[in-house]
Amino acid sequence: MKPELSTHFDKRKPSAIRVAQIEFAKRTDQTEAVNVAIGNVSLPMHPAMQERMRNLVATTSPFVDGVVKYSATVGFRETNDAFLNIIASSGFETSELFSQITDGGSQAMELVILGVCGQAGSNERPLLLIDAAYTNYKAMAERLGRRTISVTRTLSDDGIFAYPDFDEMEKLITEHNPSAVVVIPYDNPTGHFYSHDAYVELAKLAVKHNMWIISDEAYRELYYTDEKVTSVWGITESVVAGINGRRISIETASKVWNACGLRIGAIVTDSQEFNQRAIAENTANLCPNVIGQYIFGSLANVSHADLKTWYNQQRAYYATMLNQLSFEMKELIPNIIISRPDASIYSVVDVRNIVDDSFDASEFVLFCAQKGFVDIDGNQMTLLVSPLAEFYSIDEDRSNPGRTQMRIAYVESPNKMKLVPKLFAELLKQYLNK
Repeated sequence: MKPELSTHFDKRKPSAIRVAQIEFAKRTDQTEAVNVAIGNVSLPMHPAMQERMRNLVATTSPFVDGVVKYSATVGFRETNDAFLNIIASSGFETSELFSQITDGGSQAMELVILGVCGQAGSNERPLLLIDAAYTNYKAMAERLGRRTISVTRTLSDDGIFAYPDFDEMEKLITEHNPSAVVVIPYDNPTGHFYSHDAYVELAKLAVKHNMWIISDEAYRELYYTDEKVTSVWGITESVVAGINGRRISIETASKVWNACGLRIGAIVTDSQEFNQRAIAENTANLCPNVIGQYIFGSLANVSHADLKTWYNQQRAYYATMLNQLSFEMKELIPNIIISRPDASIYSVVDVRNIVDDSFDASEFVLFCAQKGFVDIDGNQMTLLVSPLAEFYSIDEDRSNPGRTQMRIAYVESPNKMKLVPKLFAELLKQYLNK
């Protein structure tokens, strides 16, 4: 007799953003993959961070003697100051904000869900998501035994994601009494950009129904429209009365700073009580990664002018690829829908106007990962993307828009990103003809 797994482990499957990579790793042929399934940025870190990494044992480093101690649970002061300096560089007041370092944005999500939702295993005070919603929020909530509810955005044929229907959202809030709403203003997975005015409407709902507003700002400053930068920290008391004390942002080194593997994030809030309780909860984890903290802490001393130059460089790099790929995808595949490249580093492609009702994006993704390939200049190549069904919380009696949708992350080199439209078009043709 073998010991039994927990019910949670027994049902657990890999995340939609990792499954293609896991399946591709099982292949034994010589096929090369262009992996745009996960937002694993391939650009170098900010120069100040690179300098710290190269000099980890320099005389000015805390690791010069080879000793790596715990930090305080809240994290190094310098690392917290780095996150506050970054927020301030986008034009927001930080003097009354509280920061806590975490092991990446994912751990920040987990702590925030613990801090705002109802009791584990109950239906009380669920977390409100806006579908298509980043899968980690659902995964973390399930891990912690907390419930989620959602309102769905729709993708039109012209590639525009609609804002959630605020009347529908309010009905859902009234019925289920959620504790908090999650907003990703530079959205993952959709590339949707929330304007300041739309964010204000969401903030008003949060105040009216006494909810926390959780803003995932991993991609702040990565937007490609004429709008101004959007942030929960731009929703002040003078803009929405009653907003103070309910704002939380999730910060990370991963995306704008090109340091996915550093695993450094932060919870920033204007609620001192939430900050203190979150630190107390995280004492069980002792402290965040101190080497990662030290590297990221270098940004505490970078001027706002230099940070703005960095943002401009990042935007220019991604905007070119986003626009080029969108254009070429539409040229190669008539009737394909691709989300308008407004923000973050993702596009959603929808093949609903091309395929029949039997098509399942998850099965297509597995085909590409397990056996599909295209000959590119004598080399066998395939494409790894993320199926979107898991990004929606859809009742069984409603069709899931993610059945025909996939996410593309702009994380490979520009030369490899140029191959994506051809690879997608050829692999889709193979799959539909098989």
